[in-house]
Amino acid sequence: MAKKKQQPLLTIFGKGLLRENPVLRLVLGMCPTLAVTTSVENGLGMGLAASFVLISSNLIISLLRNAIPAKVRIPAFITIIAGMVTLVQMLMQAFLPALNESLGIFIPLITVNCIILARAEMFASKNAVLPSVIDGLGMGLGYTAALVLMGTIREIMGNGSFFNLSLPGLQAGGYIEPMLVMILPPGGFFALGILVAFAQKLNAYLDKRERQPADQDLNCAGAINDQTACLLCGGCSLGQRGEQGPVDPETAEFNKRGNRS
Repeated sequence: MAKKKQQPLLTIFGKGLLRENPVLRLVLGMCPTLAVTTSVENGLGMGLAASFVLISSNLIISLLRNAIPAKVRIPAFITIIAGMVTLVQMLMQAFLPALNESLGIFIPLITVNCIILARAEMFASKNAVLPSVIDGLGMGLGYTAALVLMGTIREIMGNGSFFNLSLPGLQAGGYIEPMLVMILPPGGFFALGILVAFAQKLNAYLDKRERQPADQDLNCAGAINDQTACLLCGGCSLGQRGEQGPVDPETAEFNKRGNRS
């Protein structure tokens, strides 16, 4: 069996940030995403906690991928993830008690977060250590960025503050009154919808940019009637490599008639 070609590390890292962002593209982990993003501080704390668990569990699972029997891999993955979550919770209780109390039950629930379990099953258990760590880092930062953006929108519009600091003109009696609905569940869906729509639009633009060179090559290849013209053109990757592009049947028939005459 041929060995699967490893993707570049930068590509693996970038997927988690935008192309396969766990919140804005894959729409995973919606329960903590909607529940804890009432402020930037909560979103950042939850994102960093989940990122630590994601990176460390990917590292350990990748190291043990050949030693874990396939039949018990899911319980083994959950055990490893639970150990990392326990470590995070103990650290937060010791050094960030206020944040730990604010996040509440959602810290222990990282154990069953589908984002972390999915990366363990789909990537870390099938790839080497370094790509697995990079995958965890990219997915973790993408998850954190989504939570921070949601927390920013909801805190500014709902409380008129940023990182618990009041913003001028956004308090009661100011230019813009805070909207209580933004720190309630409907506000979470509203902020999520805005960010998902923006992410979809940005990905569509990037996809279009990536397709343009290939489309130009095909259009050029379909328009040429002579191999020499293709080689002299050099306007696309086909001509630059000294190759003739694919010729459609009508063009081939036209070339035959020209040669006969």
